[in-house]
Amino acid sequence: MKYTSTLMTQLAALGAALLFSSAAAGITQEITAVFVPDPSNPAINKFKNTTPVSTICANHMPARCAAMGIFSLRAPEFAADAIAPILANHTDPRQGVMYRVPSEWRNLTVTHVATGETQSVELRIAGVGTNWAMPRPPGVSAWAAPGVSWQSRWTTAPAPCTSSGFLVADTSAAAFLWLVPVGAGACSRFPSVDIRWFRLRQLEYAYEIRTPNPLQMSSGTYTGSTTFSMGPHADFDFGDVMIPAQSTITFNFTLEVNHLLKVEIPPGGRRIELVPQGGWQAWLNQGRKPVRLFRDQTFNISSSSRFKMRLECQYSDGNTCALRDRTSAQLVPVNTSVSLPFGLTDEAGQPISRRPLRLDGNDTELFQPGLYVDRKPGTLHFEITKENVEQILNQGVAKTYSGDVTVIWDSEV
Repeated sequence: MKYTSTLMTQLAALGAALLFSSAAAGITQEITAVFVPDPSNPAINKFKNTTPVSTICANHMPARCAAMGIFSLRAPEFAADAIAPILANHTDPRQGVMYRVPSEWRNLTVTHVATGETQSVELRIAGVGTNWAMPRPPGVSAWAAPGVSWQSRWTTAPAPCTSSGFLVADTSAAAFLWLVPVGAGACSRFPSVDIRWFRLRQLEYAYEIRTPNPLQMSSGTYTGSTTFSMGPHADFDFGDVMIPAQSTITFNFTLEVNHLLKVEIPPGGRRIELVPQGGWQAWLNQGRKPVRLFRDQTFNISSSSRFKMRLECQYSDGNTCALRDRTSAQLVPVNTSVSLPFGLTDEAGQPISRRPLRLDGNDTELFQPGLYVDRKPGTLHFEITKENVEQILNQGVAKTYSGDVTVIWDSEV
């Protein structure tokens, strides 16, 4: 049991008459989460909840909240007053102090503010508590039972709720929080003596969220909301005697996705020279025509986002790039393909090995990470095939073929 003068003053104030509008207003809560890839944990790809937490998970049980994956929020504007006395030892939970919250999972849609792309988020309420106040006499002792202290009846939650261990109190007021398992029903307490009036203020609750896989989302901002009803037989139900001043509670979600797509070409890697296997010596010394001319150029890629790849060419030949002879203007096609590191696949989940890159982008329109790839090596393959090599060499004239081949990694998928 913990007592503090600050909380005693705060809770005692709840015993004073509080006025609020008879018009049913709504409560609004903002939930924010951010995804930024973490090179130190590339296999962990989840949103980080950036919503400020309230007292329970911030100070009372932070480790337990983290282990359970729950967060706490506070609605200081919440108010509910009894419209009738709460009778001693009543048998109908709805005639006293009752808490039933939407503990089952609820889906909501978040939408990319620029593209309209949608994803699904899940939310459930995982704990509930309030500040309450009552007249004295009888004061808090009204909640005692034979052989059971009044404090234990609020620190120990009634089934189906479970205990958080949180309770602060004075002689006529208290603040508490009970945890609520998935799909749990109502949790209630009844006094041992009649209570003339009873007030609830400052709703505090725990919630749990399931966010989508950020690796399958576009960079940018996603927003969405869901609204729960409040009142008798509503989503947030405090029984038939405790009537809330608010009729709804709305959760506004904002998810920020900050992807990384970075490609690093080593020094000198932007100038490609196509040569035979083993160099030109076999041709120069023995007249053996090379089978092909090629160059494999490595690069490092960091990616947490979907992307596509395509070509742009200074000279083109059909659906691929070409090199051009300076003198004759003859074009020779150069095939370009890509191999990507483990963790990057195509839309069908297939690894990327020597996947041809084409001007129309066909078959390279979607590559996606299964995990955050951090500075892993990939390869660009450039090749002039045998028939085109023979065409060049059969002419028996020294020529120089050149051209710009631009490889594009594009995260705008």
